[in-house]
Order: sequence, then C-alpha cells, then structure tokens
Amino acid sequence: MAITSTGLNAATNPEYTAPVETKDKSILGKDDFMKLLLVELQHQDPTEPMDSEKILTQTSQLASLESSENTKKALEQLTAALSSTQEFSTISAIGKRADLGSDAIQLDKGSAAEFEMYFPEEIASGVIDITDLEDNLVATINIEMDEDETFKAAGVYKFSWDGMNTAGGAAESGAYRVNARYTDTSGENQTSRVGAYPIESVRFEEGKTYFKLGSSYVPLDQVAEVY
Repeated sequence: MAITSTGLNAATNPEYTAPVETKDKSILGKDDFMKLLLVELQHQDPTEPMDSEKILTQTSQLASLESSENTKKALEQLTAALSSTQEFSTISAIGKRADLGSDAIQLDKGSAAEFEMYFPEEIASGVIDITDLEDNLVATINIEMDEDETFKAAGVYKFSWDGMNTAGGAAESGAYRVNARYTDTSGENQTSRVGAYPIESVRFEEGKTYFKLGSSYVPLDQVAEVY
C-alpha cells in the first residue's frame, strides 16, 4: 500500500492528485532545435531554397548538442557511481578508531565542562589529568568505579570537570588538554585522551558523511585520522 507524503493512501483517496512534472520551457533541447529546423525547411521559399551549407551547419550543431548532453549524462552517472563507492568505503571504517586531531576541551570560567573519553581496556584504577596548553597541571579527576564493581568495562565514558583548579579557584576560560593515566585489570599501565574514539556507525545526510563517535555524530571533514 503506497503512502503519500501527506500520509494518505493515493489509491483510496479520491481527492489525491498526482503531481505533474513541469518542464522548463526557457531551455531548448536537441529535439526543439530539430523541430525548428524542420519547420524552417517546410516554410522555405521555393524560389530561394535554404543554403545546403547552412543546413549542414545546423545539423552539425545538433550533433554537437546531442554529444554534449550524452557527455553530461555520462558524467552524472560517473559522479553517482563514485559517490556510492565512497559511501561503501566509508562504511568499512566502522569498528576502527577516529582521531579528531586534538586532545583539548573548551572551558568557560564559572561553568562546568563536559567531555567524553574512550578506554580500550578495562579500568582497575586511574586518574584524568587536565593541563593547560603548556602542560601545566590544572586539575585532576579520579576515575570512579561503577557501583558494586571493582573495575570499569572498556568503552566510552562521559565526565564533567567543575572548572575548579587544584588551588580551589576557578580556572580561566580557554582550551585545556585532557589525558588519562590508568591501570587495566592485568596490572598494565595504560593511557587515553580526549579526541580519539571508536567509530560506531556511519550516517549520510544531505550529501555529507558523519561518524558516530561516542554520543555525537561528527562530520567526516573534522576527522584527522582513521586507524
């Protein structure tokens, strides 16, 4: 059962009228030029018939026009094929990791900063270091374990920095780097940082490609590296 854009069934709705495709009459195609040539031949003066050279010139123009249209159609098909190929190649990135090229977050003084971080291994214990762009320590956040659990499972987690520095004052507005130091359940030391996340899915919208990184969809052109 076909549903129209208004939510009504076109077959059972007596008031439904199928849209009529309109043609732009301001643009002439090769068929229009052929009709003009035939009309010109039909109404030519018998005592002064049309010059054969003129007919050949117009015929040549018609051939060039048709060739141009065929080339345009071929290019459109090629563009569509390349776009489809690119989409399929992008889908193959699911499961890999995307790097946004930066480990920094933005803070507005007096407010909290929310961010997400990906941990490839299970977390037994750890801490998140927040530093300025000169790597001076500004604040730390302890990675708390889930309730009734001795470790955190691998994955993407959301954190909140209240904007306070180690001295108990409000940090100034600006960019701050966020990196984690943690120990996995095997006792190995690991690191992670903001800006690197697994690609969970790919979305195509209005000709643009988006990667699902954590809880957000990020445009492909904002991704610095996929590995």
